[in-house]
Amino acid sequence: MRRRLLALFCVSASLAAGCGVLPGGNERHTVTVWLMKDSASKEFLRRFTEDFERTHKSIRLDIRIQQWTGIVDKVQSALKAQSKDGPDVIEVGNTQVPQYVEDGRLTDMTLESARDWGMSHWLPGLAEPGRDNTQQYGIPWYAANRVVIYRKDLFEKAGIDAPPKTREEWLSDTQKLNSGGNQGIYLAGQDWYTLSGFIWDEGGDLAREAEGRWKGTLDTPAALRGMEFYRRLQALGRGPVGADEEHPPQAGVFADGKVAQIVAVPGLAQAIVQQNPALADQLGYFPVPGKTAGRPGTVFTGGSDLVVPQNTDRPYDAAAVVGALAGAKWDTELARTMNYVPNKTTLASAVAGAEGVAAMAAGAAHGRATPSTPQWTAVEADNPIKEYMTRVLRGADPATEARRASRRITEALAPDLG
Repeated sequence: MRRRLLALFCVSASLAAGCGVLPGGNERHTVTVWLMKDSASKEFLRRFTEDFERTHKSIRLDIRIQQWTGIVDKVQSALKAQSKDGPDVIEVGNTQVPQYVEDGRLTDMTLESARDWGMSHWLPGLAEPGRDNTQQYGIPWYAANRVVIYRKDLFEKAGIDAPPKTREEWLSDTQKLNSGGNQGIYLAGQDWYTLSGFIWDEGGDLAREAEGRWKGTLDTPAALRGMEFYRRLQALGRGPVGADEEHPPQAGVFADGKVAQIVAVPGLAQAIVQQNPALADQLGYFPVPGKTAGRPGTVFTGGSDLVVPQNTDRPYDAAAVVGALAGAKWDTELARTMNYVPNKTTLASAVAGAEGVAAMAAGAAHGRATPSTPQWTAVEADNPIKEYMTRVLRGADPATEARRASRRITEALAPDLG
């Protein structure tokens, strides 16, 4: 039976601590942790370190901050390394976990997840990509997802006294807002993350696995219903049908003052206000509406999981670090500090005081992630979903274009079935 070692968790100011000996001869063991740039503030790490060091007596933490650019190759190299000098805990993007699971180089943490970490309450959009069949490799840490950012003054001018709760209310309100030279909503034609949520709400998917094979499924009736809703909503603005939300950046379009709504992460509001300070007191947030008033719409959930490489020589100490970072105390503290969604639905009240984050948390409870296969990156590299959306918005037959896009997704996921 496993016996977990008591641990002392230490972050050095230089992020390059080594092993040491405490007064009295108690040896500290170094646990190396890779965290991504800007995931946690220096002040958060300092406070976390002090608390962990006070309650754990045998671990020294060496936190090394990583850049997102090139991180996949760097992590894969670390997982394959034979030496014991690599990371013991790694923060990875939630949708990246399947790439690392594929080679069998991550530690299975199913036991800890079920026994100690309350996995039944984890956000599905973080937990599902970290799972392979029944084994849990990625431990949810924090999440972020899209909400609707809206102009309170334009809603009031249109006679709308409360944000919509259902999709049909959303269409009706957006139609009212689409007047007087204003766009009811700015929704680019290739915002496929937003489309994904509508497809999931209808019971469809981007791709599904059957008998160990992945196939594109944009041509199912449910997925087509999701695309039809997207078409109706997108038509209530002047978003370019042949570009995504970054071309041009939608924050700048919204800041110009003639847009009532966009679908984006709440943090985009900062860029909007920087470009148009007059909007500082006019911005509001609500969850993407669902099909019924009692359930917000499904949204794509981004964020990070924590993983432990199999080649660590301190697996129990690494698990202690993961348990602390992802535990209720420090996970809610991280969420408050960084305006994230905590990793559990039961912790949503911790961010209830921040309107934008509270709207995110409501949506994250029903969040999803992209198909949990390492080949999904090949789909995004030459994304057929974007082309499909543009063709449909320009008047092409949705069923025909969905079949075409689904074939391309299948070819990327399983070339021998293409």
